[in-house]
Formats: sequence, C-alpha cells, structure tokens
Amino acid sequence: MTAISGAAWHQDDDLLLEEQLCFALTVASRSVVGAYKPVLEKLGLTHPQYLVMLCLWESAPRTLRNISEALAQAPATVSPLLRRLEEAGFITRQRVDGNERSLAVGLTPAGAALRQQALAVPGTMMQRLGLTRDQVGELHRSMMALIAATEDVHEDTVRA
Repeated sequence: MTAISGAAWHQDDDLLLEEQLCFALTVASRSVVGAYKPVLEKLGLTHPQYLVMLCLWESAPRTLRNISEALAQAPATVSPLLRRLEEAGFITRQRVDGNERSLAVGLTPAGAALRQQALAVPGTMMQRLGLTRDQVGELHRSMMALIAATEDVHEDTVRA
C-alpha cells in the first residue's frame, strides 16, 4: 500500500483502491486463510472445519446454536461443516434429550486426539507468516476491536 503524506493528501485519494480498509482486510483474510490450507490439509481439515474443531476443543459437547454464535456464522452455514466432520469421524451429532430442535455436537476419540496434532498449527503459522507471538497478539486485538466497532455500527443501524 502506498502511504500518502499529509501534505500530498487529497480527498480524492480516499477512493484509491489501495487506501481502502475493506480491500486490505479482504486480501489479508484470503491470503492468511490460504496460508493455512497446506498446514490444515495434513490434519484432514479445511479452515472452516478447523474453526469448528477449535470451538469443540475448548468445550464439548456444544449445541449447533452455540457453535454458530461462537463462529459468528448462521447455523445453516455451520451445519454442512458438521456433517462433513461427522463423516470424517471427528464429531458426533445427536438431538438433545427433551429438545428435539437442539443438536448436541461432541468429539469422537479421533476428534479429541486430533487436538494434539493441531497444537503445532499456531507456531507453524507464525513461522509461515513471519510473525512473532506478540505481533499475532497485537493483530488479534486490533481485529477484535474492529469486529466490536462493526457490531456497534450494525446495532446503531438496526435501531435507526
């Protein structure tokens, strides 16, 4: 990206593609997720499946709704991921006793064991991306602040 000095800045520069936050975030997201692909393939996971497994490694069993909320994804988006993870032998899905509408998702022994292999993923990714743990932490804090800011904007829009 080109840095525009204060003296040379013009309002028209705000519309340069290279100055757009949304563009930088889109390319960065696609690039980082792409860098994960060969690392996660060794675990037999796609990036979205990895995110589901992270949720379950934190706490299992969990409901579909709980996983969806944790991932900020609609249940209809998460359901196909769960089906494929079940087919791979990593998770179980069953209806919650007394609530046929609620789906409980748990880990199989293979899914729980996969966590041990996944422990290498964060370090591998830091190395692949040339980032230190402190840099990753700072990026994470910045992204979480940005997510919170967009949620505030969304809530303001909904209220208006």
